[in-house]
Amino acid sequence: MPAQTPAPLAAILAERRGEEMALNDRYLNPQMGRILRTLGFDRTWVGGEGAHLIDASGERYLDLFGGYGVFAIGRNHPEAIAAVQETMQAATGNMPQLGVTLLSGVLAEQLLARAGGAGSRLDAMVPANTGTEAVEAAIKIARAATGRPRILYGSHAFHGLTLGSLSINGNEEFRDGFGPLLPGCTEVPFGDLDALRAELATGDVAALILEPVQGKGVNLPPEGYLQEAQTLCRDAGTLFVCDEVQTGIGRTGRFLALEHWDLQPDMVCLAKALSGGLVPIGAVLVSRDAFEKVFDGMERAVRHGSTFGGNDLAAAAALATLRVLDQEGLVERARELGELLLELTRPLIEDFEVVRDVRGLGLMWAIEFGPPAGALGRRLWDSVERRQPGLFSQLITVPLFHEHRILCQVAGHHMNVIKALPALTVSEQEIRRFAGALRVTIAAAERYPAALARFGLRTGLRAGRAQVRGGAR
Repeated sequence: MPAQTPAPLAAILAERRGEEMALNDRYLNPQMGRILRTLGFDRTWVGGEGAHLIDASGERYLDLFGGYGVFAIGRNHPEAIAAVQETMQAATGNMPQLGVTLLSGVLAEQLLARAGGAGSRLDAMVPANTGTEAVEAAIKIARAATGRPRILYGSHAFHGLTLGSLSINGNEEFRDGFGPLLPGCTEVPFGDLDALRAELATGDVAALILEPVQGKGVNLPPEGYLQEAQTLCRDAGTLFVCDEVQTGIGRTGRFLALEHWDLQPDMVCLAKALSGGLVPIGAVLVSRDAFEKVFDGMERAVRHGSTFGGNDLAAAAALATLRVLDQEGLVERARELGELLLELTRPLIEDFEVVRDVRGLGLMWAIEFGPPAGALGRRLWDSVERRQPGLFSQLITVPLFHEHRILCQVAGHHMNVIKALPALTVSEQEIRRFAGALRVTIAAAERYPAALARFGLRTGLRAGRAQVRGGAR
């Protein structure tokens, strides 16, 4: 079929609403379409405002996905939108490539000032477009600055899905089938200092890259681990890198999560929330020493870069995001509401057999489930988990969505952990509503056989409809 000239945007949005799933199934990811239909998450989303998503019927859903954490200042914040519009109206000399522009430099100045506490090593910025691209840049910079080949990363780490980042991703479900991966990448157990010492002793490690709080599962580091890991790296001549793609920009109640432990890394990777969720963006904050060892002469000025890295739209949205953080006090708000969320949900550990742990830092929160104590309940749990690991979490997320209008995520493959990344603008009332809905939903799910039957009926019917639709294409 010959291509037709696309209609104006307003016409597309008005005339083709409702085709989202069909277009996805035809041209994008039909397996994702099957998942959404099976769970009943196949809504037509027509708007987003603050901490909420809005569907075609006007229903508002509390969004605890947050676009994987990009909407820290809320969806469609007017100040971030205005900054992008103003930049377009200004018709700036964007991306001259053989030249430099103002906004990216001002953003670097702002980020380094905010990250530059006492003893900070950070003094330069390398622009990027995404979190995984920022991690890729950190890997390259570490190797070039040290002349060493190896990169260490923590078990269960994420870091990204492009090939270099995937090589330091500690989750086999993402890595499977994409090998061989980048050589010289070695996993060390997150929190195990003895294992780290042994790897550093080889003398060929360029960098240790860690998430201060691991996004997949919301795993907090053992006490003293990050500080000692940094010291061990210094002693070994290894660069210490903090991946703050998800934890940064106020998420944990500090501008950077590393501030909780007074760390002074050689590099920090940023992305996600930095542009208010409007424009792809990433950045690596780098020590001057490492930076100058990489870009060490005019002929090496462009040895690393990215076509769209540092573009004016992304920089403008990021500067607006930083203004919003300051004007609305969102970093402190994340700390306060995070403490409230823990206060409201930690009692669930004592109140329900299936709740194993509740943890978090700022507005990065998770709840972990495990089998009930009774022999019958445990046997049923084990039987189901053997067939479909992580199913119990869906007994929580699906009713939260359908019965309480709350969208949240299972924290990873084959794990019974539910994670929340609300907008930092979320209201106290909504935090309390979530905690109350969670209690009600867990109480129903803990009656495991009945809850499983309800879930099976609901998803089975939807799966049947999804199969029919899939076969009709």
